[in-house]
Amino acid sequence: GNMQRSLFRKYFSVCCSIVLMSIVVLGIIFMVFAAQYFREDKLGALEKNAEYAAELTQNHIVSVNGTYQIVDYNSSLTSSWVPMAKAMNADIYLANLSGDVLLCTHRSNCSHKVYGIDKEIIQQVEENGIYTEVGKMGEIYKSSYYTVGVPMYLTDGRVAGVVFASSSAQGLTDFMSEIFKMFLLSALVMMVVTFALVYIVTGNLVRPLQEMVKATESFAKGDFTVRVPVNERDEIGKLSMAFNNMATSLAQQETVRRSFIANVSHELKTPMTSIAGFIDGILDGTIPPEKERHYLSIVSDEVKRLSRLVRSMLNIAKIEAGEMKLKPTVFDVNEVVLSSIFTFEQTIDAKHLEIKGLDAGKIMVEADEDLIHQVVYNLLENAVKFVNEGGYIEVSYTVDPKRTYINIKNSGEGIPKDEISKVFDRFYKTDRSRSIDKTGVGLGLHIVRSIVNLHQGEVIVRSVEGEYCEFSFSVATAPKALSKQAKPISAREV
Repeated sequence: GNMQRSLFRKYFSVCCSIVLMSIVVLGIIFMVFAAQYFREDKLGALEKNAEYAAELTQNHIVSVNGTYQIVDYNSSLTSSWVPMAKAMNADIYLANLSGDVLLCTHRSNCSHKVYGIDKEIIQQVEENGIYTEVGKMGEIYKSSYYTVGVPMYLTDGRVAGVVFASSSAQGLTDFMSEIFKMFLLSALVMMVVTFALVYIVTGNLVRPLQEMVKATESFAKGDFTVRVPVNERDEIGKLSMAFNNMATSLAQQETVRRSFIANVSHELKTPMTSIAGFIDGILDGTIPPEKERHYLSIVSDEVKRLSRLVRSMLNIAKIEAGEMKLKPTVFDVNEVVLSSIFTFEQTIDAKHLEIKGLDAGKIMVEADEDLIHQVVYNLLENAVKFVNEGGYIEVSYTVDPKRTYINIKNSGEGIPKDEISKVFDRFYKTDRSRSIDKTGVGLGLHIVRSIVNLHQGEVIVRSVEGEYCEFSFSVATAPKALSKQAKPISAREV
């Protein structure tokens, strides 16, 4: 897709720009150093030759009445200066202290003698013992020359004149262009290699992201089977792993959602069908009048069951959306247990059950009474449903200063070990309970857990197969001052 190309292009162009910039900067620094090196080298060579020329010429100088004269200078020139000058491709010339050029290897019309040497230059040599420049020596040269001037001493150590060596700076231009060509060639090879490598590396970096984009597209279509391969242990590898985990949990949620819808529609359909059936029967007279009352009571039960189911679903939705606001009050939880047990009186009688632990007295807690009533109701409904014929249901309490535990235990089959962890899941029903439990929805324990968690409590299940099953949940114990009365104290009474 477009996004992957643009991401790839972005990475690639950034890396290549960095490489290019580096090569350009490197080239500039390299060329500056090369030019400097060439210049130092050239001036050094000229200086050596000028000194040598001065040394050779000293022997040919005599001082006459304080001025000096050069004896036999032609021979000295030809024998020593000319070959040196030729080898160096330079001019060697001698000036007196007034700046007049006396000797020169420059054969054809000699501009050195015409123009002479600037007085300042001669002075510099006398002071510093050397003169160097890259320029035109005043007006002597038409283009830039390297020039070095060194003093020539008399036998008594006085400066008699200055020997200059000058060589055209054109050599630098040639040298630099050669160096530049070499650098350009190596830089091109380097760039080709680097760009190829960057291309491969960038491709590898972007590929997992491209795969993720593809995967998200298939998620959008509802296919959660796609996974991104995890090759590295780096950040992208971690991202891929997180991405795959997300896909797995999405797939699970999708499964849960589908089964939720299937279950809800099934759970709603069954009572609806029987309600509709009985009411139609009463209306069209298939059910005789004397039986109407019996069937209406069944309809009433079914309607109550429907409203419970809908209320549970709404509560779960509210809790999960974080919209459920608790309205905590102080109340006697034992009273709630007693009133709930009373609702199951018929079933309890029919199953000949023994109910233990109802003489606990007041157990004061601080919680949302409505919601805790739902928890107790759901747990008791479960206990009554799964208790064995002639068995017992036992209610007990454990009171700590901070938390109160309400335990509801029933004898009977209990829950298999491998199913204990799943009993709180939405719409989870054990296969065994599917056959026994024709009326349950599988929302009961899910809502129990949601409500208890909302109260910062915990709910635990203990079970021994073939003996009993016990659910315990905790809520906040009522503060000491309040637990004397069944109702909270109002501000006026304090």
